[in-house]
Amino acid sequence: MKLNRPYSLKEIAQLINCQFIGDENHLVNGLNEIHGVENGDLVFVDHPKYYSKALNSAATTILIDKLVDCPEGKALIISDKPFDSYNFLAKHFAPISSPHNQEQHYIHPSAVIYPNVFIGKNVRIGKNSRIYPGVALMDNTTIGENVFIGPNSVLGYYAFYYKKKENIYDRMHTIGGVEIGDNVEIGASCTIDAGVSSITKIGKGTKIDNHVHIGHDVVVGENCLMAAGVGIAGCTTIEDEVTLWGQVGCTSNVTIGKGAVILAQSGISKDLEGGKTYFGSPCGEVKEKFKEMAALRMLPNVIKKL
Repeated sequence: MKLNRPYSLKEIAQLINCQFIGDENHLVNGLNEIHGVENGDLVFVDHPKYYSKALNSAATTILIDKLVDCPEGKALIISDKPFDSYNFLAKHFAPISSPHNQEQHYIHPSAVIYPNVFIGKNVRIGKNSRIYPGVALMDNTTIGENVFIGPNSVLGYYAFYYKKKENIYDRMHTIGGVEIGDNVEIGASCTIDAGVSSITKIGKGTKIDNHVHIGHDVVVGENCLMAAGVGIAGCTTIEDEVTLWGQVGCTSNVTIGKGAVILAQSGISKDLEGGKTYFGSPCGEVKEKFKEMAALRMLPNVIKKL
């Protein structure tokens, strides 16, 4: 999320009452989670395993729980609880909006909005798009041109992202959004979560069936096809022209290559190359999986002979 203006390192540190390392006039332009950081962003890290990734990322301000060497051109903010400090900043700059104050949106005159549609703050709906009854377009959702969204679908609800603390799970405050490209069709009762601090994106021309869930910070390419019951976990990248048939499930942080086809009820647990067909759970190339199934069918006869 980009801030409404650049803030100095000193201003940000004072907001969360923390020590900082670097030029007090060093600028912070945005807040972002590690998967989507850009130059000028602030990112948090609270585990030594991820120090190097955060310090060497595109982020130029690192909110961290330990004093470490600061990379050139960057700045540090030292906090005992970086997650809590980041959440405080997120809520400060992007508080939860009231449903009674949602005037900040744009709807093209040619768009058709059916009754009982909820439209949040900072929502844009493009030319010739059609939004059916019961749809909820939460804050920071952008709908392109010629988009169809089926009844009771929800776009831009909170990211499913928590930090475990003793006996509770603490939600990371969602400040991202959703971006739907031109000529996308989304079926009934689908859910597309907002990015935690960035944008969940659906590329132009993609068609999504009913009852599909797409998690936070997922990037779906152009002209993809998703059948009913597909579930995609957060931070997944799906390249152009990928087909996911019914009830395919995908874990987080994987990439599915261009033109891949995943057959029904398959489970994706790692990166998949493009241009191939996959099946099974965990899925593999379809020819190998069918050979495995044929071998298993022969196993009882082999055992009998033993």
